[in-house]
Amino acid sequence: MYTSSDLRKGLKIEIDGAPYIITKFEFSKPGKGQSLYRCRLKNMISGNAFDKTYRSNDKFKKAPLDERKMQYLYNQGDEFNFMDTESYEQFIIHREKLEDSIPYLVDNMDVEVLLFDGNPIGVTMANFVELTVTKADPWAKGDTSGTDTKPVTVETGYELQVPPFIEEGEVIQIDTRTGAYLTRAKK
Repeated sequence: MYTSSDLRKGLKIEIDGAPYIITKFEFSKPGKGQSLYRCRLKNMISGNAFDKTYRSNDKFKKAPLDERKMQYLYNQGDEFNFMDTESYEQFIIHREKLEDSIPYLVDNMDVEVLLFDGNPIGVTMANFVELTVTKADPWAKGDTSGTDTKPVTVETGYELQVPPFIEEGEVIQIDTRTGAYLTRAKK
């Protein structure tokens, strides 16, 4: 059990049988009375969010979440298939639960899948992924248009801006939190 003093951004709690994550947190102590804990809560299944204020004597259940290492196999339309690397059990996760991760998913990639009561509700990607550039326009030497980046497409279809020296076939490192180019991958 958690108490109000345990509340912080990123904490996962259970409310009415559903897992919630605290996305914003603010503590205030008025001159008189109990401390107030203002939270922005987001339902981890439906994505709905709301604001709620708690008092110092409130208690919360820890959300029964489990994180397992799984391997991304393939997708069929809006269904993405993952396999537990220990039990070889397969899970299907729908597109709306993966929206932020889809541009970085490559077949046979290992990811952490978040489960609530045995059902997958989300994916945690590695902070950095290495993807191959499949389309890059040539850079004209002497181009002084003022931009020092050019658009490229990687093997997943994701487009991003990179330095002009990056060419087709190169493997680059991308930050999955921002979607930005980091560096060339080491060979």
